Amino acid sequence: MRQGLTEAVERGADLSSTTATGTASVNRLPVQNGGEDFLCLFIEPYCDVFWLKPGDEFTVVPSDDVPDPQFTVMVVKHRLVVWIFEGGNPAKVVVDYTVIDGSGKRLTEGYQWTDGRSPY
Repeated sequence: MRQGLTEAVERGADLSSTTATGTASVNRLPVQNGGEDFLCLFIEPYCDVFWLKPGDEFTVVPSDDVPDPQFTVMVVKHRLVVWIFEGGNPAKVVVDYTVIDGSGKRLTEGYQWTDGRSPY
């Protein structure tokens, strides 16, 4: 059985003080909202949405079995659009990832999405 960061997150492990090793831990994308309003973290290709309140910090962690994951980030008003590619190859889109908060808690898609708030 494969042991790694993604499995630990899925089990609900607290990773806030963990120094991880391996491919996925080296290639993580920390995202911090330094603004005064909500920020939408929009992960493609399935339009998964996570909302950051001002001061929130999330980390996008690709699956451990993804060799050399690389991120492409596009900034749009109140939104960060993120693509993850295997080895930077746009033909190899990574869809297996986890988003964790600053305490290491795994977040579910739609996190902090309030009624009436649109990611567009």
